[in-house]
Amino acid sequence: MDSAKLSVPPEVVALCNALRKGGFEAYLVGGCVRDLLISREPKDWDITTNAKPEQIQALFKETFYENDFGTVGVVTLSEDPRLKVVEVTPYRIEGAYSNARHPDEVKFSDNLADDLARRDFTVNAIAYEPATGELVDKHGGQEDIKRRVIATVRNPSERFNEDALRMLRAVRISAELDFAIETETAAGIVASAKQLEKISRERMRDELIRILMSPRPMQALYVAQKLGILRYVIPELEDAIGVDQNQAHSFDVFEHLLRSLQHAADRDWSLEIRLAALLHDIGKPASRRWSDEKKDWTFHGHEVVGARMARKILNDLRIPSEMATTVVSLIRWHMFFSDPNMITLSAVRRIITNVGVGHIKELLNLRICDRIGTGRPKEQPFRLRKYMSMVDEAMRDPISVAMLNIDGSQIIKLGEAAGPRIGWILHALLEEVLDDPKKNTEECLEGRACELMKLDNEKLQALGEKGKNRSEEEDEAEVQKLREKHHVN
Repeated sequence: MDSAKLSVPPEVVALCNALRKGGFEAYLVGGCVRDLLISREPKDWDITTNAKPEQIQALFKETFYENDFGTVGVVTLSEDPRLKVVEVTPYRIEGAYSNARHPDEVKFSDNLADDLARRDFTVNAIAYEPATGELVDKHGGQEDIKRRVIATVRNPSERFNEDALRMLRAVRISAELDFAIETETAAGIVASAKQLEKISRERMRDELIRILMSPRPMQALYVAQKLGILRYVIPELEDAIGVDQNQAHSFDVFEHLLRSLQHAADRDWSLEIRLAALLHDIGKPASRRWSDEKKDWTFHGHEVVGARMARKILNDLRIPSEMATTVVSLIRWHMFFSDPNMITLSAVRRIITNVGVGHIKELLNLRICDRIGTGRPKEQPFRLRKYMSMVDEAMRDPISVAMLNIDGSQIIKLGEAAGPRIGWILHALLEEVLDDPKKNTEECLEGRACELMKLDNEKLQALGEKGKNRSEEEDEAEVQKLREKHHVN
């Protein structure tokens, strides 16, 4: 950790030099210094200074200042998105945190030591002056980097009572860096865990996403559970602890979910796949029943129950609607397998229509995560390889209304009035084409459309619904049926 070898982008050096030329101090601080010291590429750059906001703005051509904490965004000419805006913040002293979220008062200081003392963890409380190579480390951050531990600056309880999100941040940073959480800091998290109830779901979501996108999300969520904070993030996961599965699984539901998630991380797959891997069997605890016939546990309908639970969890975490819909769909349809000799192209085409053309590969990847999460070493057994082959084959066939060789305007020309019946006819035609793609000719579809036009509304709508994805109401009915069957109403 030789400070003389720290490599700082010229844009950042120029900002520090401008502050120094203006008569002020300028230090890099926080995560960027920590990352430089461990030879990790910083994701962003933060400068701290004894200049006040208006003095900072006076030194630079393009800035913006829109917060209560003194941070000024300085716009650079860099093409690097991480350097387009560099945050410059005055040294500051924070008052009491009455809400465990934000300080009630912020005062600017002329002393760097004051600013370092208010920071969360020792590894983030190191300042670096690019001009001289000076490192200012008053809380043992460099030593903790050597020890590979996350420890709070001063008293853990005080730090966590100031901002309870720091507890989740400790878990996240430990997962990103593969550092352990220091013993006193861990004890402080256990003692202060309930404070997380005061944190907004949006802030919790942002930390959770960073955990899931880290290299070691399984480690992070396991630690979060042991420290008593997972229950404030996704409490439903704790219901999966100790829930034994059937003989196909080596682990309980909780560990299976974490291992499935970890495989998605190991493969560097998307956030959608990681969320789906984490939640794909979340419905198993509620669906588990003992079968005297099989002498084993069964989980009938867990994908339906799980999809509905996942929707609630993702909405609660304020996950964007489009992403949540994708994740829920992947969970709903993740049990798409049948015996290799029984798989039909029409069944494969239906799965593609259910999850959408753009997400079928994600569904297959989720199945790989599910398989690895059981403890099996092989990603792609024969039947999965066969299914992948059939997906490629089915993708050449019509799998959506838009791919039919007929559209609404043609049906109107045949004599049908504009209205909802047009959609029913198209979906009824799709249902037939899913079974037999050879019917996707203009002549065949027009002939069948004329036959469908003769049906009354009730019969036509019933046929049309068969070609659609399972609706929310149908899922609700199936969930209710499963709950009644298993006496879990």
